[in-house]
Amino acid sequence: MVTFVTTNAGKVTEAQEYLDDPVEQVAFDYPERQADDLATVAAHGARTAYRHVGGPVIVDDSGLTIDALDGFPGPYSSYVEDTLGIERVWNLVADEDDRSAAFRGVIAYCDGDPFEATPEPVDTDRRGDDIDATERASATTDEQVADDEQLPVRIFEGVVPGTIVEPRGEGGFGYDPVFEFDGQTFAEMSTAEKNTISHRGRALAKFAEWLHLRV
Repeated sequence: MVTFVTTNAGKVTEAQEYLDDPVEQVAFDYPERQADDLATVAAHGARTAYRHVGGPVIVDDSGLTIDALDGFPGPYSSYVEDTLGIERVWNLVADEDDRSAAFRGVIAYCDGDPFEATPEPVDTDRRGDDIDATERASATTDEQVADDEQLPVRIFEGVVPGTIVEPRGEGGFGYDPVFEFDGQTFAEMSTAEKNTISHRGRALAKFAEWLHLRV
């Protein structure tokens, strides 16, 4: 059994589509660490969730990265949407020659046991390739460092590349109206169409494959 620590039941339903084992929801609203990359935020959340649950957990984090803005808003996507709104985000890049962007979803897994790390660590400066690596968040005390070393976290990232466009479409939510993929904004797609290219789904597929090989 894998426990998905999230307050969103829809994420659990999506995860169950990819995982053979049952997925249980624990609606624990853990505090999010402030960091400039999704992997660090998710890794910290996974450790916190594992300590709360006491068993294998996954957490997720996601965001929109815009190349012309050096990956912004990234982990701050929700805050930026709430404070600026998507029209202002579009205005920030409307005159840019390069309006490429990506929706990124990160699944972080922690079960309290050691597992082999991939040779490549998470590089917070990388934006463009999927990440599948062990990430250890920084800590400020020797006690926290020792604790983190005993709680390795595996990171799986799913990426959907696209382009920022003037808002179109009536569906979806968040940045969907300004994110275009293959000629359509996410707001112009049905839920089923979006699910087939979900960034979270791509991350879950990687996690499911790794978990299957590990068992």
